[in-house]
Amino acid sequence: MAKTDKVIITCAVTGAIHTPSMSPHLPVTPQEIAEAAIGAAEAGAAIVHLHARNPETGQPDQSPEAFLPFLQVIKQRSDCVINLTTGGSPTMLAEERLRPAATLAPEVASLNMGTMNFGLYPMLERFKEFKHDWERPYLEGSRDRIFRNTFADIETILATCDGNGTRFEFECYDIGHLYTLAHFLDRGLVKPPLFVQSVFGILGGIGPHPEDVAHMRRTADRLFGKDYKWSVLGAGRNQMPIAAMAAAMGANVRVGLEDSLWIRPRQLAESNAQQVKQVRGIIENLGLEIATPDEAREMLAFKGGDAVNF
Repeated sequence: MAKTDKVIITCAVTGAIHTPSMSPHLPVTPQEIAEAAIGAAEAGAAIVHLHARNPETGQPDQSPEAFLPFLQVIKQRSDCVINLTTGGSPTMLAEERLRPAATLAPEVASLNMGTMNFGLYPMLERFKEFKHDWERPYLEGSRDRIFRNTFADIETILATCDGNGTRFEFECYDIGHLYTLAHFLDRGLVKPPLFVQSVFGILGGIGPHPEDVAHMRRTADRLFGKDYKWSVLGAGRNQMPIAAMAAAMGANVRVGLEDSLWIRPRQLAESNAQQVKQVRGIIENLGLEIATPDEAREMLAFKGGDAVNF
């Protein structure tokens, strides 16, 4: 792994995992998403990772038109790096998920590195009442749903974004995803420095045990050497323990209400900024410094915010 002089904090502000009934603090409308992203950036996040939602129902929405209202506000008020999802929702095919990145050409887009089971249905044990008709079937449907990210899907996303200067945050939910990324590196379809986001604690992917974190790090080191920058995220209650562990190992970190609704056991986070402040405190108590957006751009070879036209 390439040496990290400063720690990049990414904040994923809303995502497509949690549904609106789970927390009153989950951003849903364009205004809420914009304010959440700007607040996270002001708290210390160099990168904001963004999904869009239907403002009435909170359903994931991958139309470029759903992204533009909050992207324009964020760009006007912050110099943070904007990362658009190509993961969208597990219910969507790659062609739909790709549209925002293909149309809007952000500095960076997320890219899931393998097809997998993606189990959200255990959340039905904790959340019983739902505001919208789509929420319960969406969660229950994950019991028999495949989150499709085939080699062909990945190639399509890489090829589509190749000419617009967008680089990728490679989301790796298991060890095999690292080998898939190495395959595309060997073929010359991706170029270093690779921004590898290791995801721990999703049902269907690698677990959150410290040995899992160390195994992911060792494997990435062996496959990519100094050609990658490592970042981690822990799902749910694993968010801060994984962040602390990995930051001490030299990783960058990701937090946000996409990954966890909580700030501590049985207490909902009131904002994305609250989680950013908490992880920033962990990082700084380790004697480390956080990266600014421009430092993150330099570390990850992004094209720069001025090159983005939203």
